Formats: sequence, C-alpha cells, structure tokens
Amino acid sequence: MDLDPDACRRAFVTRDPRFDGRIFCGVKTTGIYCRPICPARTPKAENVVYFPSAAAAQEAGFRPCLRCRPEASPDLGAWRGTSNTVSRALSLIEGGALDQGDVDALAERLGVGERQLRRLFRQHLGASPVAVAQTRRVLLAKQLIQETRLPMTEVALASGFGSVRRFNETFQQLFGRAPGALRRSRQPAESAAGAGVTVRLAYRAPYDWDGVIGFLAARAIPGVEAVASDRYARTLAVDGARGLVVVRRGDGDWLEAEIRFPRLEALPAVIARVRRVFDLAADPALIGGHLAQDPVLAPWIAARPGLRAPGAWDGFELAVRAILGQQITVAAARNLAARLTGAYGACVDDPAAVELGLTRLFPTPEQLAGQDIAALGMPRSRGAALEALARKVLADPAVFTPRADLDSAIAALSALPGVGEWTAQYIALRELREPDAFPHGDVALMRALADADGQRPDAQDLLARAEAWRPWRAYAAQHLWAADAAQQHQIAPKRSRKHDRRAA
Repeated sequence: MDLDPDACRRAFVTRDPRFDGRIFCGVKTTGIYCRPICPARTPKAENVVYFPSAAAAQEAGFRPCLRCRPEASPDLGAWRGTSNTVSRALSLIEGGALDQGDVDALAERLGVGERQLRRLFRQHLGASPVAVAQTRRVLLAKQLIQETRLPMTEVALASGFGSVRRFNETFQQLFGRAPGALRRSRQPAESAAGAGVTVRLAYRAPYDWDGVIGFLAARAIPGVEAVASDRYARTLAVDGARGLVVVRRGDGDWLEAEIRFPRLEALPAVIARVRRVFDLAADPALIGGHLAQDPVLAPWIAARPGLRAPGAWDGFELAVRAILGQQITVAAARNLAARLTGAYGACVDDPAAVELGLTRLFPTPEQLAGQDIAALGMPRSRGAALEALARKVLADPAVFTPRADLDSAIAALSALPGVGEWTAQYIALRELREPDAFPHGDVALMRALADADGQRPDAQDLLARAEAWRPWRAYAAQHLWAADAAQQHQIAPKRSRKHDRRAA
C-alpha cells in the first residue's frame, strides 16, 4: 500500500483523529510505532517511516508505544471496499482461523491461492497473515495487562498464547521487559473466575448507538437478550463454554464490553463477536460519503451519520431467526424465537445473568435436530425446514463462514433448507459481514423508497437502483430500514387515533 509521506506527516503533526487506525508511524531512533493522535512530540521527518497497519509496523521490528497505545486504536483500513478478500480473511483471523490452522487452509476457505492471499495482505496491510494474527494476539494481551487486573497467567490464556513461556518470551523480545512491567496499576491481581473482564473496544466516530440498540432491541429474544437504552446483554456459548456479555457505551469513542466466561481462552472469540455485532470496524465517513451521492439517501445519512450495520452473534442462530421471520413481522418472529428457546435452549444459572432476566441459551443444531419444531405454532413446512437446517449445519459446521465472494456465498446459503434469496442476502449481510449484501426483495426497503403517491419500486427496480450504492449496499439497506421504521412510527399514532374514532 502506497502512503504519501507528506500527507502522513501532516496527519501526525496536526494529530488528526480522522487518520487514527489508518496509518501508524515508526520512529527509527526509538524503535517505537505510534498512532496519529499520540501526545508525544512529533519526531523529525527523516526519522520516521509510515505503515498501513499495526501488524506491518511490528513485522518491521517496531514495538507499540506505551503512551498512545496502538492496541486501543479503531480497527480500520483504507483497503475496505477495495479488497473484500482481505476483509473476509481478517474476519476469519479475528475468529481464530490461524490459531489452529495455517495460511494454506485460510486461503482455501477464501477460494484463493496461498501466494495470492499473501500478496493481497502485503499490498493492503503491509504484513503477512501470520504477522496480523500475531499482532492481534500481542495487542490484546497488552490491552488486558493495562485495562484489567488479571494475573499474567490468565492474560496469556485470554489473549490466545499457547503457553505462559511463549507469552513471556514474546513480550521480552518485543518490549524489552517482562509483561508485568507494563501494568500501570500496582494493585493486587485478581482472577476473572468470579467477575467479568471489561475491555474497551474502539470505533471510528460518529457512532449511532441509539440506532444499533434500537435495531437489536426490536429483535431481542426474551430470556436470551436484554436491551436497555444504555446497555445490551445476552447469554452466549463459545466452544462449549457458557457465559454472559454486557455491552455499554463508553465515555469516549469506544464501547465497554463486560465478558463473563469460565474459560478465558474464549475471550478473543467473544471480543470478535462483539466487534462484529456492533460493527466496530466500519468507517462511517467513507461509507456515508459514498452513499450520500444519492439525493434520496443523503438526508437520511445526514440524520444518522454514524449508523452501523449490526452483525450476528452466531450464523445458525441468525439463520433460524431469519427463517422464522419469513412472511411475518419482526415482533412475531421474536415471539416464535422465544418459544423455540424456551422449549429447546439450555438453562443458564449464572447469578449475574439471572439478575438481568437471562435464563436461556439459544438452541444449538444438536438440540433442534430430530425435533417436531412445528408443534411450537408455525407452518409444518417451516418447522421441517428448521430441523433440516440443524442437520445440515451438524454435517457442515463451516457453512456460515465467508466465501470467495458474495455471489458464491449467496449460492451456498441458498442451498440450505428454508433459505431463499432474501434470507441468504440477510445472512450474508449480518453473519458473513458482506458490505455489499442487499436483500432487495425486502418489503421494508421498497416501502422506504415509495414516492409521494405511495408507489413503491419492485424488487428488480430496487436492485437496479442499488447499483450506484456498491460496494456499500448493506449500509444503504440499514439506512432504508431505519427510515422505514421512523415512517411506520409516525403512521402508527394516526392509525391508533382512527381506530379510536371508529370505536367511539
């Protein structure tokens, strides 16, 4: 990736927050790399080199700055929208794809050659896939050291290091000191066994917290999720470990995630899911600037400049909920999901979860396979589709992982029982995090674009119009859904008053 030294220099001299997470500066005289917002004195131009990612800086031999803390920067990249292969690969790496597998296996899952994947990473991130994975691990460990009081043994496990020895060696080599020397607080360490670990997860401002919370609240399953204006909480299972996640808005440009899991090894996967659900890697200025070129979308984007496209906690859960929601309202689908969870979901006995009204986990494929799901009150064909979906996922657990491109993902998803074009696009949007996924057959999207006479575009007209929104059609869909929800909210009181007059 080519970085203009003069432009980078201006960003660091002015400490421009717009470039935070986009570029990093390595200082040759100190061996340290920093963010553009670092409060330290700006070094001389001849003493610096610029990198497109933290991984590139670390691979070049620089160590993270202890003042500006690169691990706390937003996870952004100028490559977004230009290399979806890199985006998909990063999603898999964040989910642990390189913890157990290698680059060859990662490339195969993405439908590209190993050499091509390495070339793309060099081009867009300036580092190899392995270096990116290692950097994520080190920066998470550093964040846990400085933001929690976990013992170092637990930090090593929670950040994905295979052993404490490897953890200590890595920090000694990178920072020239033991991990414990990086801890600012000298308070006694405490285990996370009884209490949650709270971490800050940065995003690029602005962030439409109310929009994200409203979207999640409308779909929250009673007993599994609890949503308030200032908090989102839910039960979650990761690799057999059951726990609780509570996400709140932070005092700055970050969210605070409290994570309670008995196995600390699950922490990186849980953090990856929180980042995915709350869409923390989005660049609202880049996306909004592109979509605002459409004069119809422009006012909605101005009204919600930080709107995100919320992701999903689990692919199977999302697919089940999407199938349940076919041809019925969001509220009706939520009620069906609550019945399904009450009938088949495992019980939760964590006192902190129970206090929030969270008593169940969403059912797993194992729990739904072989069940008469239609008995819960839905068409028999839909119940059969859900049971068949459970069996399919049991046979191929990787069915909800990113594919080589959007078209191949839609084709693979459409082959699942009960999944048509709309459902496949919806799963691609929320679970696979495809920024160009677009469920063009959605009634609410067409309704949002109705003209003054109430005439709506049909699905094909909407699809044709959306060509101008590529590669961010998923975000255009989110703006249309938000606009439609606002319109329906305005209409509802009028309907209620009309009903009252008729009743009188």
